[in-house]
Amino acid sequence: MPERPPLWPGVWRCVLACLLTVCLLTSGPATAGVEMRDVRLDHGDEGYQLSTDIGVTLSPRLAEAVTRGVALYFVLEFEISRPRWYWLDEDVVERALTYRLSYHALTQQYRVSTGALHQGFDTLDEALKLIGRLRSWPVIDSGRLKTGGSYVAALRLRLDVTQLPKPFQLSAMSNRDWTLESEWQRWGFTAQQAARR
Repeated sequence: MPERPPLWPGVWRCVLACLLTVCLLTSGPATAGVEMRDVRLDHGDEGYQLSTDIGVTLSPRLAEAVTRGVALYFVLEFEISRPRWYWLDEDVVERALTYRLSYHALTQQYRVSTGALHQGFDTLDEALKLIGRLRSWPVIDSGRLKTGGSYVAALRLRLDVTQLPKPFQLSAMSNRDWTLESEWQRWGFTAQQAARR
């Protein structure tokens, strides 16, 4: 009577195939969130400038709200403090930049506004890339920092739910789908000498 081949290789093949299928079915779109990819504080003739590359992904509920005409406001918050061993840290500067993300059904375009400036985009992803991409934003003059002093910079990006329409503010309080913010990213640096003119 011929020997039967062991069942284990076939069983393992089946298990691996099932795992692969589950992975493919569950790997949908990226989860909502804010990812700090690249943050730089550069020193120049006029002082310090901030540049960022932040990945922003909306939850399906937030993306639907924008498409249905609800404007979303994102706030980029930046701080510099000076650590003190004998007392609370000294706040040196606090800056904020607000972006308004909206959708115009007539032109079928997403619009990102900051101050009086605005720009239109064909897709939501393109609009979100602009919100996360900042180049050479002047945050502080060199003269306000003591040369050689140690400072801590901090940055975060958040959805400002207080600027949503009132019914949506109530939803935001009880539903995590409306919450979108990064953790504070902090890093230390030593103040450089101001450039002489």
